[in-house]
Amino acid sequence: MSTDLPGGSAAGHEHAVRGVLFAFAAFAAFSFSDASVKLVHGALPPYESAFFGAVFALLVLPLLRKPGEPWHDILATNNRLLWTVRFLGYPMGVAGSVIAFTHLTMAEAFTLIFLQPIFVTLMSVAFLGERIFWPRKLAVLLGFIGVLVVLRPGLRPLSIGHFGAALAGLGGAIQVVSFRASGPTEKRLPLFGAGILGALLLCGLASIPVFRLPTGKELLYLSSYGLLAAAANMLLMRAARDAPAAQIGPTQYSQMIWAILIGYVVFGDVVDTPTIIGMVLIVASGLITLLRERKVGTTLPPPVGRPSAAASSLMEDTPDLPAAS
Repeated sequence: MSTDLPGGSAAGHEHAVRGVLFAFAAFAAFSFSDASVKLVHGALPPYESAFFGAVFALLVLPLLRKPGEPWHDILATNNRLLWTVRFLGYPMGVAGSVIAFTHLTMAEAFTLIFLQPIFVTLMSVAFLGERIFWPRKLAVLLGFIGVLVVLRPGLRPLSIGHFGAALAGLGGAIQVVSFRASGPTEKRLPLFGAGILGALLLCGLASIPVFRLPTGKELLYLSSYGLLAAAANMLLMRAARDAPAAQIGPTQYSQMIWAILIGYVVFGDVVDTPTIIGMVLIVASGLITLLRERKVGTTLPPPVGRPSAAASSLMEDTPDLPAAS
């Protein structure tokens, strides 16, 4: 996405501020979306909830499709292996996030899912041959210490929710690394659509043996989960038209505030001191990574918490959207 904003410096500043505000609104919507799936309380299998989320994610595809581009291009790719990685990585991340928010407090789930930038760093070294220097090494170390503080291994039992949070962060990192490896020649529709298609098919197939129709209340929560996530995607794409990705990236950490507020008000969660300390360390780790990648011109990763097609459009020019008034 270009960082050149039209209309001179004053108008450019106004555009950037508006873009950042759109981004804050997007991450608020993402947070309430996650709270909605938590309200299901695990009454449905996580892959069934992920399937319903993918159904609503289809609302974003028309914004990623270029005019006249055939829909079957979602299957076309320059690299079938990377397309398959995205096809598998997206449903893994989404199902993991559903498990995390079902079994953990909002704050703890977000804290662990925010390990995604660390996974991205490690996988970029392993698979893309990137070199890391002391700022990113410091970020990895801070993130690792933050995880130890939050989890306190040996002092309290770990649960499937912790595994789900790690899976969500890993799934998001797989998406990011595959986006980078695909390069600029891959079309947007298969680049982002592969993951949505994977969630529809794989989570849908996994749901068949134990599928049951959601109750009215569950369907309401699932609709809120999917619609809010779709709205957040669209808000984030709108934000990317007005502000550079480097300014939008840090706004994702506002989700930590929403996690604490929603967790306390809706679910009665109380965040203990070690979790807050770990949260601060992991956020610091993520911010160091973002600032470092901005400095060296590396593609910024999309927001964490759920692999997001629209969020990933921060890497490229966004589709044409109606101009804000």
